[in-house]
Amino acid sequence: MAQATQSQNLTLVQAVRDGLYTEMQADDDVIVMGEDVGKNGGVFRATEGLWDEFGDDRVIDTPLAESGIIGTAVGMAAYGLKPVPEIQFSGFMYPGFDQIVSHMSRLRTRSRGRYTLPMVLRAPYGGGIRAPEHHSESKEAFYAHEAGLKVVMPSTPYDTKGLLISAIRDPDPVIFLEPKLIYRAFRGEVPEDDYTVPIGEAAVRREGTDVSVFTYGAMTRATMEAAENLEGEVDVEVVDLRTVSPLDREAIVESFKKTGRAVVVHEAPKSGGLGGEITSIIQEEALMYQEAPVERVTGYDVPYPLYALEDYYLPNAARVEEGIRNAVEF
Repeated sequence: MAQATQSQNLTLVQAVRDGLYTEMQADDDVIVMGEDVGKNGGVFRATEGLWDEFGDDRVIDTPLAESGIIGTAVGMAAYGLKPVPEIQFSGFMYPGFDQIVSHMSRLRTRSRGRYTLPMVLRAPYGGGIRAPEHHSESKEAFYAHEAGLKVVMPSTPYDTKGLLISAIRDPDPVIFLEPKLIYRAFRGEVPEDDYTVPIGEAAVRREGTDVSVFTYGAMTRATMEAAENLEGEVDVEVVDLRTVSPLDREAIVESFKKTGRAVVVHEAPKSGGLGGEITSIIQEEALMYQEAPVERVTGYDVPYPLYALEDYYLPNAARVEEGIRNAVEF
């Protein structure tokens, strides 16, 4: 009889650390690098203890130079290592954008498949923690728009570890955006052993028949809260996309065919956001099932606000409930 797998009750950020530790222990080519990731354990302690375990050669404190961090990781990955660079906040990735777009995303195509780039660029994203400017952006659409990149945005500790392991083992580059709003908001059961969650597959978090709500990352919790608040009034299906590039088109279409109504929830700005792409998938592949316009509950088309104004900017359960009611009552 197979022995039962032991599990741990971890926060999301602890699941990040556990995924890194698991793969570093299993594969000497996996290297963690970034600002303060070593002795300090990272700004959010996602790499805490890794330097003690694996040393300077595999847990590398870098200068404050995002372009240099990402560019160095590209070179490492091209020659067989598996670097996992951390950028302290996703809003700090912009100085490295040229490396991401011009090199990280293109090496397989540029080399006609001779080189792959097995690297994972990690960064905490999103708002809600009362941080200064450039600490709260949710600009996943930048990276989802770039061919050659996978973009992963988990919402649970279990998925975080499994998706991170999948990303590290992937031969191609992955942008791994972690919802810092829920880094320590709750705990979940996470197996101690290594396991994977497939990139590109959505998860139905709640079955329903009246309306489909598509979301990902930190907004999954607000969406689940809204669905629970409406229990008995509206039967809400919640689909956590988990990966925004590639999108799980089949899961989106199948859910929408069941309900005929949809709401998309993300904290990124509305214009040019992934809500528009999800709406387009529905229009292209399930138009004849549509009973109402697709509602979008999103951030606003303004610079990300500071401090108390975040409460007005970020979608919350009340705004999601309003979007659901609009879709159902049309």
